[in-house]
Amino acid sequence: MDIKRRKFLKIAGISTIAGLAAPSALNTLFKGGEAAASSGGAAHGAPAAGGHGAAASGTPAAIRYGMVIDQRKFLGKAGEELAGQCIAACHTVHNVPNFDNKKDEIKWIWHTPFENAFPTSSQNHLSEGVEGGEFLVLCNHCDNPPCVRVCPTKATFKRPDGIVAMDMHRCIGCRFCMAACPYGARSFNWRDPRPFIDKATLNTKFPTRMRGVVEKCNFCVERLAQGLQPACVEAASKVQGLIFGNLNDPNSMISKVLKKNFTIQRKPELGTLPSVFYII
Repeated sequence: MDIKRRKFLKIAGISTIAGLAAPSALNTLFKGGEAAASSGGAAHGAPAAGGHGAAASGTPAAIRYGMVIDQRKFLGKAGEELAGQCIAACHTVHNVPNFDNKKDEIKWIWHTPFENAFPTSSQNHLSEGVEGGEFLVLCNHCDNPPCVRVCPTKATFKRPDGIVAMDMHRCIGCRFCMAACPYGARSFNWRDPRPFIDKATLNTKFPTRMRGVVEKCNFCVERLAQGLQPACVEAASKVQGLIFGNLNDPNSMISKVLKKNFTIQRKPELGTLPSVFYII
């Protein structure tokens, strides 16, 4: 073995060890679990966590989008209908296909029982509303997104405003991001989705996808660019079931709601710092 080959193997070995050590380092950095990720804490917008807080020089904090889901508004039959309206609004705006076979299903926002949404939370002696309720779940647009770190083509990336976005033209279908996401918030197009989009509701302003790419909730970035709220938020606006806004603005509605209400997040102990909060 010549000197160049030995040097290459040495560098590769060091890089591998560094890569394996990274998750441990991140766990140490974000240790504190629910306390660090609870509403009203310094987890979001703090420079150490996501780089979106006020800089050392005292410059104003950048935009950091987040969402609050008020589960109290989604209880009972009326709440189930409201959840269905939120899902329909999102899937219609984004041309999400309707597959009959569950294994082919594409989901941007959906509802699921408490034990599925919060598997690591205590499920003893739950209130009737929580125990029997269906919770809306979607991409959490984490401040520390593991999906972004593993994507080899940067098809999934974190925007300056905190939204975890997808460039489906760059997606090669490796599904590393799906394996890394601890929330199951990504779907893979095993089949060509275009024939399964309802032609009557086709949104020509939003691109359709092709087979072999991953997709997920994008917090309606195309609507935000037009000064509109996300489609699901608009669908629940009459009862303010969903609140969306800038987490870094203390005067925003979402910040005020978080200050007044106790909220929980999905799997906060993982240190991903989800930007979706639930009032229960």
